[in-house]
Amino acid sequence: MSFRLSQRDKDIISFINQFRAVGRDSLVELFFKQLKSSVNACNSVMVRLYRLGLIERTQQYSPTVYLPVDAKIKKNSQKILHFLSILDIYKQMCTYSAPKQVIVEDKPTGRKGGIEPDLFCIFKGSPFWIEIQRNQYSEQKMQAKINLYEEFFLSDEWKALHWQPEDRSVIFPSVILITPVRYAVTSEHIRIIQISSIHELMQKYKSAGKQQRDGKPSTSASSGGIKINLT
Repeated sequence: MSFRLSQRDKDIISFINQFRAVGRDSLVELFFKQLKSSVNACNSVMVRLYRLGLIERTQQYSPTVYLPVDAKIKKNSQKILHFLSILDIYKQMCTYSAPKQVIVEDKPTGRKGGIEPDLFCIFKGSPFWIEIQRNQYSEQKMQAKINLYEEFFLSDEWKALHWQPEDRSVIFPSVILITPVRYAVTSEHIRIIQISSIHELMQKYKSAGKQQRDGKPSTSASSGGIKINLT
């Protein structure tokens, strides 16, 4: 059977391949919001793409969650919730500005045992590595995670990453810990920002910007203030 994919079809398939697990409502929000019957339109497109064998799906969740054809995750895996959490953070960013250079489960060291942030992106002109902590961990485990970032910083390998700007100085990304709790982690080399959501990040930025306009000193990022380019 011959068929022709629209550009939207291709974009949807590419997006699912990139984020690994995408819920129906997220697809409506990102690709069909402008349509009058957006949910029905989305359902129709996704059924067609599924029947063509271009995407997979799991009905363990409601609404349906869509997966890449070659997904190596079981349809009832907890890993799906992990990928949905990453997508939620991406969507929060999109309410302020579309992030660029998005990499899901980035592996910048290229080797096992290095840092493996859940998400890399350039958001509002600043690079970030984002760790999404859905469960609570010990202080020691979280500090060990930060220590890996410090090791990578000291290696200088990050200076050759493909997204580094060609027209200005290289920059080591700030590390965002998205967590409902605060950990007593420290670093002499990297900027750590602990927040519960991107909305909290933007609120902190607004507060820091207001302090600067009022002539008040802002606190360091690791202790709650923001010193990053979010303009």
